Order: sequence, then C-alpha cells, then structure tokens
Amino acid sequence: MHLWVRNLKSEPISSILEKIKTVGQQALEQIQTACTLEGLDQVRIFFLGKKGVFSLILRELENFSSIDRPQLGQSANLWKRKIQQALLEKKEELQEFLFQQAIENEKVDITLPSKFQHQGKEHLITQTIHRIIEIFFSLGFDVASGPEVETEYLNFEALNISQDHPAREMQDSFFLTKNVVLRTQTSCAQIRAMQQQSWPIRIVCAGAVYRRDDEDPTHSSLFHQLEGLWVDQNIQMSDLKGVLEFWAKRMFGNQVRIRFRPSYFPFVEPGAEVDISCFCQLYANQSKGECRICKGSQWIEVLGAGMVHPELFKRVGYLKENHDQNIRGFAFGMGIERLAMLLYQIPDIRYFFQGDLRFLSQF
Repeated sequence: MHLWVRNLKSEPISSILEKIKTVGQQALEQIQTACTLEGLDQVRIFFLGKKGVFSLILRELENFSSIDRPQLGQSANLWKRKIQQALLEKKEELQEFLFQQAIENEKVDITLPSKFQHQGKEHLITQTIHRIIEIFFSLGFDVASGPEVETEYLNFEALNISQDHPAREMQDSFFLTKNVVLRTQTSCAQIRAMQQQSWPIRIVCAGAVYRRDDEDPTHSSLFHQLEGLWVDQNIQMSDLKGVLEFWAKRMFGNQVRIRFRPSYFPFVEPGAEVDISCFCQLYANQSKGECRICKGSQWIEVLGAGMVHPELFKRVGYLKENHDQNIRGFAFGMGIERLAMLLYQIPDIRYFFQGDLRFLSQF
C-alpha cells in the first residue's frame, strides 16, 4: 500500500480520491474488528503513524498542482479525523470490556472456605464471666442485665446508701448529670430485678462498673463485677455458704476451702468477706511466707456477700402485702478481673485493657 501511495501522482485526481476513501473505510473496518488494545495500536500505527498511509499521502501532496492539492488534503485530513475518532471510541470500548472481564475473573466466591481461618477469641474477661455464669446456671440461677448508666437513686439510695453515707466516699463516682451516674457496682441490678418481677427470684448479673481511681497493677477506673441474688422463703446464711462453696470448688478445684469473715456492706445484714484458701497450700515445698499472693496468710479475699437488708425489700415492695411470709434472701458480688488474675497468675490488671495481642492470644 505504501508503494501505491508513491504512485499517486500518475493517476487522475478522481481515482486518488476514491482510493483515499477506500483506504479510510479499510481502516475503520480494521478498527471495529480489533479485539485487543495491542491490535488496535497496530492499526493506528499502520494508518496514522509517522510512516503510515495517511502520513505518506499528505507528504505526497507537494507533488500535486496547487489546484488539486487542497481537495486531496481536505479528503485525507477528513478521513484521518474519522479514523482518530474511531480509534478513541474503540479504545474506550476495549478498556471497559477488559475492566469488566477483570472484575469477573477476580470476583471472590464468598461461599468458598478461606485458605487460612483467622478465628477471633473471646477476651479473657468474657471467658471468666462465662465460666462463672455457667456454674451458677447449673444451680438454677437466671442471667439478668442492667444499664451501665444508672440513676443516682438506684445506684445509691435504693441500696441503702444515703447522701451522707460513708460508703459514698469509698466509691468516688463518675456523674454524667446531677442525678445520673456511671454505676459503681452491679448491685443496682438487684433492685431492677426485684422491681421487675416478684419473688422467688434467683439471678446473676455481670457487667462493667466505674469508679474514680488511680490506676496501678491492682486498681482501674473501669473493671467488671458479677452480682448474685436469691430471694425466697426461709433463705439462710447456710444457703449462701453452700452456694459459694459449690462455686469455689467448681471454679478453683475441689481442694479449695472457703471462710466467711464479718464485714459491713450497706445493702446486706449481716455481711461478710469471703476468702478462699490460697493455692500455695497445695504445694508441700512452699512454706508460709513465701507466697506472693497470700503473703503467708494462706487465705485470699475473693468476694463480698451477706443477707439482703430488709430495707431493700421494703423499697421494692416485697414486704407490703404480707409480713408473715418470711421473705429472705442473700446477695454476693465478685470482681471479675481479680478472679482472672488469680486463675491465670496475671500480675497487672492493666494488661486486660491494653489490647496487646501478645497477652490476649495466650488465653
């Protein structure tokens, strides 16, 4: 075809115009049949490149007379623009086709199993809560819940903690408004449960609690508690001891013993601190005074408990109708982080909240 271009000056102008038209149509046909970007680019180079057909045609125009040159140049440039427009449209079409093809080929079948199963794990705090709840569930306790943002009344007054009560100073609180506070203990779940249902009632409630505190290896402003409540007729302190002894043995092993020490809590009467025997007693080669946990006392404090104060029953309406039903109950509360630290020998409570996978992946 290039040789044909060089012989243009030997032909009449009408024949040359017809050949330019034929070449232009051939270019358009080859553009439409191109199926790859590489093939399309070869068409462009052949017809519009520096040594392409239309470049040679325009270069040969200087050999024609000034009368024929404008007509031939106009025809050649017209077809050149048509070819350029067709190339642009075809390129966009091929790019869109290739893009859709790539999407189709790279589409992920979400029903296929992954090559590597990255399974998440429950946080150690959650694991400990579930372990405790499972034990009490086997004793017939139901699981209750309560909000972390609580009214001042339910967090304090309803639990027999008045405005001037010394316990208020022990629990420096986070107040959101004048009468709304982040709960300082899960004990307020007792009141909510008794307000919502009549006795008999047997529940446990776990969740986060908040107190203003300086953070150190054993203290945090955020921690977790689990509260237990059992209200029925003729409930006695011996029932409380039996339940907690069963829990302690399931939690720490059959060798563990428990003991009650008299203590004061506003919402129970009488109240007690509950200790478990230290693990160091299980090892014959570990003498007294060497244990870092119990510091030689052989006992570890784990929770507080007691018989529900009658004032709480009055405030929820349990004692209004019949005083002869002998309604009594017990309650207990334990710190989840403290129990987890004992179970897994964790020296610093702050590890639970730092999100360090090197620590969390161990459990």
